[in-house]
Amino acid sequence: MTKAVEQLIERSNRLGSDPRNTNYAGGNTSAKGRAKDPASGELVELIWVKGSGGDLGTLTASGLAALRLDRVRGLEAVYAGVEREDEMVAAFDYCLHGAGGAAPSIDTAMHALVEKPHVDHLHPDAGIAIATAADGPELTERIFGDKVVWVPWRRPGFQLGLDIREIQRANPDALGCILGGHGITAWGDTSAEAERSSKWIIRTASAFLKEHGKAEPFGRALKGYGALTPAKRRAKAAAIAAHVRAIASADRPMVGHFSDAKVVTDFLERAGHRRLTALGTSCPDHFLRTKVKPLVLDLPADAPVEKVVKRLGELHEQYRADYAAYYDAHATKESPAMRGADPAIVLVPGVGMFSFGKDKQTARVAGEFYINAINVMRGAESISTYTPISDAEKFRIEYWALEEAKLQRQPKPRSHAGRVALVTGAASGIGKAIATRLAADGACVVIADLSLEKAQAAAAELGSTDVAIGVQCDVTQAAQVQAAVDATLLAFGGLDLVVNNAGLSLSRSLLETSEADWDLQHDVMAKGSFLVSRAAARALIDQGLGGDIVYISSKNAVFAGPNNIAYSATKADQAHQVRLLAAELGQHGVRVNGINPDGVVRGSGIFAGGWGASRAKVYGVSEAELGKYYAGRTLLGLEVLPEHVANAVAALTGPELSHTTGLHVPVDSGVAAAFLR
Repeated sequence: MTKAVEQLIERSNRLGSDPRNTNYAGGNTSAKGRAKDPASGELVELIWVKGSGGDLGTLTASGLAALRLDRVRGLEAVYAGVEREDEMVAAFDYCLHGAGGAAPSIDTAMHALVEKPHVDHLHPDAGIAIATAADGPELTERIFGDKVVWVPWRRPGFQLGLDIREIQRANPDALGCILGGHGITAWGDTSAEAERSSKWIIRTASAFLKEHGKAEPFGRALKGYGALTPAKRRAKAAAIAAHVRAIASADRPMVGHFSDAKVVTDFLERAGHRRLTALGTSCPDHFLRTKVKPLVLDLPADAPVEKVVKRLGELHEQYRADYAAYYDAHATKESPAMRGADPAIVLVPGVGMFSFGKDKQTARVAGEFYINAINVMRGAESISTYTPISDAEKFRIEYWALEEAKLQRQPKPRSHAGRVALVTGAASGIGKAIATRLAADGACVVIADLSLEKAQAAAAELGSTDVAIGVQCDVTQAAQVQAAVDATLLAFGGLDLVVNNAGLSLSRSLLETSEADWDLQHDVMAKGSFLVSRAAARALIDQGLGGDIVYISSKNAVFAGPNNIAYSATKADQAHQVRLLAAELGQHGVRVNGINPDGVVRGSGIFAGGWGASRAKVYGVSEAELGKYYAGRTLLGLEVLPEHVANAVAALTGPELSHTTGLHVPVDSGVAAAFLR
């Protein structure tokens, strides 16, 4: 790795890790330098630039595109004008130096054509506030003097690179520019100088906004639109979350994220939010994530849930009509088909913001981008009038052929991508194996368990909170069950898949089984499954997206074995709940199926908790030999592991069995006495 690349990565990581400088995956950086050409042994001039789709804060060498500088600059000779500048992106492939690395982004030309060794292009809120102000050119001169130059809005591409180069040549003392409607670009003779230039522009813009901006740029407070208390905000958000997800998922299922950050609730309390949200966002990175405009509820914070739900439905119809009109007004015969007319951002006064995307990270980042947009609006309105780029220009970005090509290059989604799963008793054993498999298949997973510490630890093993979270839940308590469902809705925007796995067992004969033994097992498994299914069904029905409920029952639901009255009876109860709920919930597209495992000894929480020793005693074998004993009495002679049960859950809830409900799947290696009849 050359020194130039090392410095570029270090600078990029520093800039990208500070949200004041740029948003997640926003902006790009570059460095020019010399390196040996393996084909000739000669030193050649190269440019290393952050590739398409990367994030500055976590950039590594593999995220850079390396190109021959002379060849990139030589493209000017074949450039056929702005109407054909998209062709230049494909031409970058002929400028690459070596194999590997990231694909060059559309901003590569800007970095190569600017005649400085080190260049930063960033999206700071303060900079975009100046870039979207109605009098942006005048403000730029007033704030920065001759050190920063205004560049009128132009869609990113080869022509923008030429524009900036000419402005740089005409202003040799300038250290950067404000890109109208977009962001900033800065440069330097050294990596440190470029970083100083970027930070100086951002600090100077921020200081000006702070000193000269008016106190309440969003206008007067609207009566009744102030933020509810934190507890009431989250309770109301949970109450409407499934309905909001239905709105965002009319075209295709989306994962959600909820934020009640003060910056959001304060914005929605002010009268100006109505005008500003209608104008939409401006920076391409913003509206590509948030869509051009959000859906905004026009009711006060204390509006009843029923009224909120009804009004959201009405606003959704209007939003879809407006988006279709936006598409029709600007689409040409070459435009890609409309990708969907549902909102990515839903704003609820007094409560907060719901944001949506194909996965949790995308949804969360969309929300972060809209907060960036609010900050931009505040800055622009505090000193001027917020004036984003036109809808026509937004459409040219949103439905750009290059953007469409980027979307088409995305990998095929995994079988459970976009689905949200709640698994009870999932901190260990079968439940943990199920949660692990569902996460591996692309689902967002909520691990519910009696122990919060163990649930959170198990979730952390699966990845970040964009993948899984842990919640405490005693399934015998209706309030705790509802709290777990609410936590799921708030964490991931909805609920698609529920696995009733929580359980325990006491191996005792009829005469040794006490009322307490009977009640405990029925409370946890029969009653607990009922409570979880009931709470989940409300969300599934409200969403209107179908879904799955899976019961981890047992071969003992149909097999009569000795010294097992309470456990087997409650498993039979669970098995019939599957049939009853399949019949009742089918009209809502909800599939309900069961799995009947047997002999899951290794890795099982139940067997480790004393059940294994009890069953070993019943069958006259050592506890260490119990798994082998169970396998020996099966038709296949194979031991059943938690992962095998997880495989069955994945199959039942995947796309291949979309027309199956009311089924019990044995996972027992073949116990003839437990065959379903």
